[in-house]
Formats: sequence, C-alpha cells, structure tokens
Amino acid sequence: MNLARLLIFPTLFSLAQAADFHLTDEKHTIQPPAVNEASGLAVSPKNDRFLWTLNDSGGTPDLHLLTTAGEDRGKVTVTRAANIDWEDIASFTLDGKSYLLIADIGDNNAVRPIRTVHILLEPTLPADGQKLTGSVTTAWHIDFTYEGGPRDCESVAVDAVAGKIILVSKRTKPPEVYEMPLRAPKTSAPLVLKKTSVTSVDSPAGNALPFASQPTGLDISADCTLAAVVTYYGVFLFPRKPEESWVEAFSHKPQPLAPHALPQAESVAFSKDGKRIYVISEGKNSPIRSYGF
Repeated sequence: MNLARLLIFPTLFSLAQAADFHLTDEKHTIQPPAVNEASGLAVSPKNDRFLWTLNDSGGTPDLHLLTTAGEDRGKVTVTRAANIDWEDIASFTLDGKSYLLIADIGDNNAVRPIRTVHILLEPTLPADGQKLTGSVTTAWHIDFTYEGGPRDCESVAVDAVAGKIILVSKRTKPPEVYEMPLRAPKTSAPLVLKKTSVTSVDSPAGNALPFASQPTGLDISADCTLAAVVTYYGVFLFPRKPEESWVEAFSHKPQPLAPHALPQAESVAFSKDGKRIYVISEGKNSPIRSYGF
C-alpha cells in the first residue's frame, strides 16, 4: 500500500462517490472571442474559479483564461512553444508551485516523428476587474516518440505525487496508455514511450455517434485517486485505490456518467476539491458542461 499517498491525501474517492457525479443544470458558454477551437481545459491550482484553455492546431501559442462561468479574463502568449497541434492542457502543483502543461501531441495521420509537452509556471492570476496580458516562458519541455511508431493522442494528465505524465491514445483500438517522467529530462534526446496498458471507454450499444469511443481528453483529480476520460459520447471515471498503479486502474471497467450531449467534446477537468468535473467542446461559444455531487 502507498502509505505516502495515504498520508498526503487521507480522503479518497470510493466507487460509490465516483458514481454520485451527476450532470448539473448550469448553463455557461466560453465567452472569449479568440477561443474558437478549444482543445484543452484545466482548472487553476491557485483558484478553482479560473479555467485555462487553448486552441487546437495552427492557432496562436496563447493560453486563455476564463472563469467557470465562461467569462473572458484575458490571455498570455507562450514563448518558445509553437502551436503545431496543441491538444490538451493539465495543471498541477509541484514543490509548492503551480504549473501548467501544454500537450503538443496531436497527430491525426500518425506521421509526426516527435511530440512535445511544455511545462510552465502558472502565470499570476489577474485581480478582480482586470484581464491577463503579456507573455510567459516555458520552464522545461520534453520531446518524445512512441515505440512502434507515431500515435494520435489528445489525452494527457499529470500525477504530480508519482512524478508522472499519463497519456491515452485516441485512434488505436483499444486505446493505449503511456507514462513518462514529469520532471525535466537529463538528456535532449527524445524519450521513447512504451505502452503500459490498454483501456476501454466504449459508448453504450446502439449509440450512432461517429468515433464515440475515442478518448479526446483526460484529467486526474488533485489527490490522484480518480481519472476522467472524455469521448465524443461522454465522461468515463477510473477510480484508483491507494495500492493500485494507473496501469491497474485503467485496466478496470470505467464508470460512465450521463452523456454530455456536446457536439465535439475535447476537454475535461476536475475542480481542485475533485467534486466537480468540467467538459467543453470545440467551436466558438462552446457550452461548459459540469458534473457535480
């Protein structure tokens, strides 16, 4: 049993608690006009009234800040990080500091030889009535490839306690799970990721939504006991017991939540306390769906 994890996070999710999430009646939309192809979502580790998002491939290398009600709170430009195909964003706390991870990992045609994740300190959040501006520089980045050739992937999350980045592939059948170190590598050579396990997020029989069972986003709760995978159909929860690894957790059958009914869901994020899950879609003025208990 992982005693360190128990001491740090004494309140763990049970299977019953995970099943208690329900789709709320809240109706908000993403208001920043520049966010027209949102492809990632993360809750600020400093203040869970704020959400970070980014645009998909070919967009400007900007991080957009909004409230959980969708209000525009500005943006920052990320230097030393071109937006080739940004597909997800994660937030985490490491050594007492708040960080964001940008996942430049999209590869629809499985042809990119090298993918990159960029890690940066979370920018200072604006005061009430103000908007975020300026630029931020990455703290470190990690280049990587996949053993066996390129994979398309849109789902990335961080387990800061274990010091790991978790990835779930999109177009492989079944989806494949990968892990890599979170901290800056000691070499400039790309890491070679090996598949650690496979998982399943199959939509119910009879669902006619195209590509409904492809993972498009991932997040891990701040206490590292629950993972959420979003597909074009819905959200699937993977509880993890203290003695389990993520390899074991993703091998279990997940718990599906009510369908989000979004046209092209791409992103999922836990609140800081793990009691709320946010989901957004690509497209201008995307609705912000939320699950809570």
